Amino acid sequence: MVNDQEISVEERLAKAKKPGQDAMKMHPYYGGKIEVVPKACVRSFDDFAIWYSPGVAEPCKDIAANPEKVYEHTWKWNTVAVVSDGTRVLGLGDIGPEAAMPVMEGKGMLFKYLGGVDCVPICLDTKDPDKIIETVRLIAPSFGGINLEDISNPKCFDILDELRRDCKIPVWHDDQQGTATVEVAGAINAMKLVGKKLEDAHITVIGAGAASIAIARLLLA
Repeated sequence: MVNDQEISVEERLAKAKKPGQDAMKMHPYYGGKIEVVPKACVRSFDDFAIWYSPGVAEPCKDIAANPEKVYEHTWKWNTVAVVSDGTRVLGLGDIGPEAAMPVMEGKGMLFKYLGGVDCVPICLDTKDPDKIIETVRLIAPSFGGINLEDISNPKCFDILDELRRDCKIPVWHDDQQGTATVEVAGAINAMKLVGKKLEDAHITVIGAGAASIAIARLLLA
């Protein structure tokens, strides 16, 4: 077994390039990383009458009478939307909604493989925060949660705050809350290792992006 310290700079660079090279082969091979697969059994044409018309009218009426039943009758209980405008994608910056789609599909894979949660990527062709907010409000009834992803700052702060206030489902911005949760958890454990309290530590946050500001907010909370 080769020790990492024995690998040359050239070998390290080649190793770093390999995931990208493999991605360029595998993405077109699969034509997308996620798909929608029916859960319900269809054994004959009679089953279509259960899952669609006329049978489907009964759960529709049940939900109309009691809106919370949507979590029993539909995918809403276990499905989130990953919403992006493609303005702050990884280290790529403002690359647009189409180019952001592979990242959002990848996030969908993480949700499914690591958490068992179904995910729908939605990339919006607008940079207007008001339009993003309005669009998410309109699609919210179809999902159990909204994950905002790769939206540039400072608008990402207002978008998150307004949607959390207005939507009846959980809304989070992974670049803020997800990153901050991991970083602060690391800081808490680091303090345990050195026998200090977090409130006594001097912590420097480099940068003032969405993640850095969220980390600072959580540290001060």
